[in-house]
Amino acid sequence: MTTFPAAYLSYLVEFHATRDFFECHELLEEYWKEHPEDPLADTWVGLIQLAVGLYHERRGNKRGALKMMVQAERRLSLSPLDQLGIDKDHLENQLLPRIAALQSETDADYTDMDLRLTSDELLEQCLQACKGRDLIWGAPSSAFGDATIHRHTLRDRSDVIAARQEAYEAKKRERNG
Repeated sequence: MTTFPAAYLSYLVEFHATRDFFECHELLEEYWKEHPEDPLADTWVGLIQLAVGLYHERRGNKRGALKMMVQAERRLSLSPLDQLGIDKDHLENQLLPRIAALQSETDADYTDMDLRLTSDELLEQCLQACKGRDLIWGAPSSAFGDATIHRHTLRDRSDVIAARQEAYEAKKRERNG
């Protein structure tokens, strides 16, 4: 039995069942930061960038989406995705046309992206996690409202703002001796 990190399983569930790409980013970023020596660190970053790219694309931020998708493609094309039960060729065949569409002058409607899983065991674990949360694997983005699509603008950032203000004040005190 292959053991996958819980954060990765959660990422896949969010990616395919809630389409909460912001949450995908949060989950894997936390895992990546907690495991800096992980040999798959660059792959985790690529998957984070993929989620962020989709988040931006769905919100209409073509420039941000393009930047993240290009970086994700670069990383993931070099990654051992087979170790994570992801069909690398299928992902590449989805990413390259998506990047080309983002580079074009035309406005294309957002479409969901699914990662083709090559591990039946991994898929079963994801389906069980969905069942436990009463989620539907492969649910379309259109099933979710603004709370998911514009999550970063709707979240409480008071702790981040307070920490930045404190850091600013500390630097100011340091300069003024």
